[in-house]
Amino acid sequence: MNPQDPPRPGDKSPAWHPDTLAVRQAVERSPFGENSEALYLTSGYVQPSAELAAKRFSGEEDGFTYGRYGNPTVASFEQRLAAMEGTQAAIGTASGMSAILMMCMGLLQAGDHIVCSRSMFGSTIKLIGSDLARFGVQSSFVAQDKLSEWQAAIAPNTRLLFAETPTNPLTEVCDIAALADLARQHGALLAVDNCFATPALQRPVAFGADIVMHSGTKYLDGQGRVMAGALCASEALVREKFLPVLKSAGMTLAPFNAWVVLKGLETLQIRMQAQSAQALALAHWLQAQPAVCAVHHPGLASHPQHQLAMAQQSGQGGAVLSFDVGGDAPEQARARAFAVLDRLQLLSLCTNLGDTKTLAAHPASTSHGRLTEAQRQAAGITQGLVRVAVGLEHLDDLRGDLQQALCAL
Repeated sequence: MNPQDPPRPGDKSPAWHPDTLAVRQAVERSPFGENSEALYLTSGYVQPSAELAAKRFSGEEDGFTYGRYGNPTVASFEQRLAAMEGTQAAIGTASGMSAILMMCMGLLQAGDHIVCSRSMFGSTIKLIGSDLARFGVQSSFVAQDKLSEWQAAIAPNTRLLFAETPTNPLTEVCDIAALADLARQHGALLAVDNCFATPALQRPVAFGADIVMHSGTKYLDGQGRVMAGALCASEALVREKFLPVLKSAGMTLAPFNAWVVLKGLETLQIRMQAQSAQALALAHWLQAQPAVCAVHHPGLASHPQHQLAMAQQSGQGGAVLSFDVGGDAPEQARARAFAVLDRLQLLSLCTNLGDTKTLAAHPASTSHGRLTEAQRQAAGITQGLVRVAVGLEHLDDLRGDLQQALCAL
């Protein structure tokens, strides 16, 4: 919620179930009484008086002042997502990566240190490890599932621990509660990228996380239509740390995009349950295919953190899986993966995820293509790895397409 927005409607909403919040939580209706949340397309707001305008711009009074600072449609999205994640507030951003940049700009300065999982999304590793380093922010990347490495990496100047669980694309899981305890012991904050699980399956603040980051582009939208991002946190963090960055840097979420994702949240629960069930069934099937040497999905009993994933998540482990087609050398592995991807007829060759359409990608050359080969190897991203973000097509059709594609090997 933008701190300049009007108060939340009613006092009963905290008692509502998450499914209800996903449909009902939003700013108050306009005088027209619209049932579907309104889309406010405006860059500015007429003020009742110069005195009230001054108070609103200074933060003394609630109210909308300028499109870069807040918008009623964006506020509805922020309120709804915060309620679903169980945080006091949220702030919308133009994309998931802009949310991460806002978080780092709001919490870190030159000389500060951040500890991250080395298994995170490739652009996240690039932003934190390379781009922020130019401004004096230090970083360490550790094994996702080894608490001892997180502990060893913490220094006196560590301000933030940042984990992605499950990770992209190997679906590795971290112990959120253990990392939260570790962060508190050292006076740091814990942020969790909840993009893969969403609040439909996992609520990191319930395990002690301070900040939940989202790429709304993915499952929150759910149909691959718009870019969006968000940070969910306490009112104090949103008001004092993140909002000032938004006002200055302009990482603003567009009202139309906010409206699209706001409506997407209404079906998030049923989509995630259905897509997760399909993904788990497909993962089991892939394990039996001779051309596949490894399958990664938290719902599989063979997953190294299966028990932890099931303890932290509801549902069946999420809708993303990856599988490895092997190869004796990186060049051969890449050729095998490309052969499978190029034979797909139903699955879309697309690097996005979270769509109702099933999407397949080659992480080593796309989402993690900007990393060095050493970084990819450290993260376990092989040239033979294929990621599949499972959608809502019939399971038999998905299996049939993958089966004919694997025949290329």
